Amino acid sequence: MLILGFGVSDVLLGTLVYVCDRCGQNAAHEVVKRVRKFTLFFVPLFPASTRHLDTCTACGRTVELSQQQALAATGQ
Repeated sequence: MLILGFGVSDVLLGTLVYVCDRCGQNAAHEVVKRVRKFTLFFVPLFPASTRHLDTCTACGRTVELSQQQALAATGQ
């Protein structure tokens, strides 16, 4: 019997402070790299997908960013 699945890990790339488009608050926004990995017996083997997300800490609005946008916004 094989146990196959996916695991998700988040890496905080940076925190920015600006006015949110949705709530209008001057709030912190977290830029996160989310990696979904294929697992076998709960051991991560290889990445299946990677997304970059910008989340407002005031209202929870989440927007997907391209890798270039995420790296440019965090200064990396």
